[in-house]
Amino acid sequence: MQAPDDFNPPAGTAIELQLGLRRILAPNPSPMTFRGTNTYLLGTGELAVIDPGPLSESHLHAILDAVQPGQRISHIVVTHTHLDHSPLARPLAERTGAPILAFGGPEAGRSTVMTRLALDGLAGGGEGIDTTFVPDIELPDGAQITGDNWQLEVVHTPGHLGNHIALAWGDVCFTGDHVMGWASSLVSPPDGDLTDFMEACYRLRTRDWSVFHAGHGAPIKDPAARLDWLIKHRQTREAQILSALEDRPGTARDLAKRIYVDTPAALLPAAERNVFAHLIDLVGKSQIAPEGKLSKDARFLR
Repeated sequence: MQAPDDFNPPAGTAIELQLGLRRILAPNPSPMTFRGTNTYLLGTGELAVIDPGPLSESHLHAILDAVQPGQRISHIVVTHTHLDHSPLARPLAERTGAPILAFGGPEAGRSTVMTRLALDGLAGGGEGIDTTFVPDIELPDGAQITGDNWQLEVVHTPGHLGNHIALAWGDVCFTGDHVMGWASSLVSPPDGDLTDFMEACYRLRTRDWSVFHAGHGAPIKDPAARLDWLIKHRQTREAQILSALEDRPGTARDLAKRIYVDTPAALLPAAERNVFAHLIDLVGKSQIAPEGKLSKDARFLR
């Protein structure tokens, strides 16, 4: 697998990855987005733009400039509605006339437990949600998107976000933020659901993929190994939480401080979110229980 530091392409330049597939890096590097959002152009005649990216005039022009003579943008496909993936979809649609396709709006696919937590006032953390996003065409799991000499299969992969989808192009998969090579995916309740995330990982693992093209970072050349690492990473964190609760009960914040001992204080809120995602999953599996109502401030015990 390519080392993260080796991936540093110029923003705004269309780079051919294989015949019929190009990638343009958006100019939005950050600790959450790595070098920036990867926008993919699939096709040689009718083009599908996968994840147009954040609101950026320069990135809009980079996408339009990549359309070659005899080509046109026929589909705009959004893997999920975080602010670094979907906001440019509408301006691009207005310039090209292409429809926007996605699983649904910001709350589509949200699990029952996360819906209840959101109604109780829990707000998400992380990249931020594109709250006004509305697709022109909704894509259920298993839907087929067909263009000129290409076809995509929609694979609903909730977990990072309820409306997250991956897109299968033969044995190539565009994984959005569900599987990335440079970091593990953020799962932050109520937008993220670890139970759904793990189920989606296992589902992807049942198929034989040649390469993953992620929303951030370099192509993943050994998809099976990367999925195995993600699953093991989460299982290890779960074991740490269970061990800590075996020692004594605790809140998500307390457990984060006890487990993430080398983490800078500024990053502990994100660690707390991660621990809370695991706690919700463990409650769902009846391995632990909250004292009273399930909430981010609840104390948990085995």
